[in-house]
Amino acid sequence: MNQDIVGNIVLLVIVTLISVVQNIFFAFKVEHESKTHQSKSFLRHGTVAFEKVYTANQNCVDAYPTFLAVFWCAGILCSQAAAAFAGLMYLFVRQKYFVGYLGENTQSTPGYIFGKRIIFFLFAMSVAGILNHCLVIIYGSDMEHNISWLSKILSSLLIIA
Repeated sequence: MNQDIVGNIVLLVIVTLISVVQNIFFAFKVEHESKTHQSKSFLRHGTVAFEKVYTANQNCVDAYPTFLAVFWCAGILCSQAAAAFAGLMYLFVRQKYFVGYLGENTQSTPGYIFGKRIIFFLFAMSVAGILNHCLVIIYGSDMEHNISWLSKILSSLLIIA
């Protein structure tokens, strides 16, 4: 495989593999809770603890395709480093959401809200990359350097917001 291509996506691949490991961890938590309470299936009836683990996992699984789509689009079309940083932040807040969901319901809210902000940021990066591609095709001017620089600065502001 061409080293330039691998260099352009290696951070995206690493974050994707970390997210897969996190999904496996969540699935094991559901399986463990199911076995702890002798449930023969993954139906949503059972103990409160099982229902919380199952629901938290299901909520994370529901948002996962959206995350992967905007994550890869932002990384390829805009800035790999900024997208990888935002992706790692998303995985951190998703973990915070999952653990918070197992406690009080209000503990999961910050992770949920912050996760939505990161998804929106990755979406905005993707749109900026698409607009830049259109500018190159229509006008022949490339703003990739400026967009990449701006996205790197804005990704660091995700911590503050």
